[in-house]
Amino acid sequence: MFYRPADGHGLPHDPFKALVTPRPIGWISTIDAQGRANLAPYSFFNGCGDAPPLVMFSQSGRKSRPEAVKDSIANIRETGEFACNIVSQALKDARNISSGTYQPEVDEFELAGLTKVPGKSISAPYVGESPAVLECRLVKIVEDLPSWHAHAFNIMVIGEVVGVHIDEAILNDGRVDVLAYNPVARLGYMDYTTVTDVWEMHRPG
Repeated sequence: MFYRPADGHGLPHDPFKALVTPRPIGWISTIDAQGRANLAPYSFFNGCGDAPPLVMFSQSGRKSRPEAVKDSIANIRETGEFACNIVSQALKDARNISSGTYQPEVDEFELAGLTKVPGKSISAPYVGESPAVLECRLVKIVEDLPSWHAHAFNIMVIGEVVGVHIDEAILNDGRVDVLAYNPVARLGYMDYTTVTDVWEMHRPG
């Protein structure tokens, strides 16, 4: 089949997110100017540079509060900082709890039974149980991405990684062993997967 997204796909569910997979999950922790913590997962997340290390995440889709962006982005606007917590298979249920729509005063760390640890390079806390954490300072917020829907904000946040936490239990001969924690990735629809198989391939030459 072939379809033009602007014309519709004719399928029971939009296949776009099922095609751009697997997508790593950015479990973004922030703090607002009043000191209230927030924790929320984003499946539009990835690295976008390595010298310096850069990461990006974005919100998209319809929002229950049309006058506002998600708390993560509102907090980053205020403080200029955030942390990306890597989601292991052991943390998949806690991640799911934190994905709900809550008021800003609700602490998702407490709701999901997670340990809230103060950042070392930033003011935002991070998930103590996460196998790896990237502490980030804001580089840019791209707010003019197109959107087909009223009150649906497509906004991308780019941050520079200024601190990295790695659980030594996932290091094997000086390399990060993803099979030691099985990172969770987002597929399409309500589907997820974990990394359970790894192989090496070397470039020609």
